[in-house]
Amino acid sequence: MYLERAALFYLERYSSSAENLRRVLDRKIRRSIEAHGAPSGEEAAGWVAELIAKLQRSNLLNDRTYAESRVRRLYAEGKSLGRIRQALAVKGVNKDDVAAALERLEAESTTPVSDLPAAAAFARKRKLGPYRSDPQQRRDMRQKDLGALARRGFSQAVAMKVLSADSVAALEEMLHDAD
Repeated sequence: MYLERAALFYLERYSSSAENLRRVLDRKIRRSIEAHGAPSGEEAAGWVAELIAKLQRSNLLNDRTYAESRVRRLYAEGKSLGRIRQALAVKGVNKDDVAAALERLEAESTTPVSDLPAAAAFARKRKLGPYRSDPQQRRDMRQKDLGALARRGFSQAVAMKVLSADSVAALEEMLHDAD
């Protein structure tokens, strides 16, 4: 069946939640109906539901596994825990799977999972705060750095902790002490 091949091709290229795959397949069907006419939306929705159930039974589509991999990646990228939850909700992952993925991250991590290490990772990546080499530039860019951390979803308290570190070594010590 064409729909199954399309779903498998998508899953070969991208990791996906069941809800996200349903949206992708619904768009594909909608475009096909617009171009060629054909089955009713209800009939097509039934096909998609059957296909997703089949993929879940064969474990080619697993929301918990998807959530765990996305949580690890987003946390390593320096996303706040709130933004991680939000990103997974947008992809249609339920709250229980998100909570389980965050618990697994906590269990696998050598440091406590909180926004502080993620904010430090983001600051390192973007060269904010203590990662700026010039002290004058660091003072001049403090508000901009604070804004960047806030837009990333970090609280003011977390952002201020990261930006107030005197040096990279002091920030790393702060992270180590948070253990």
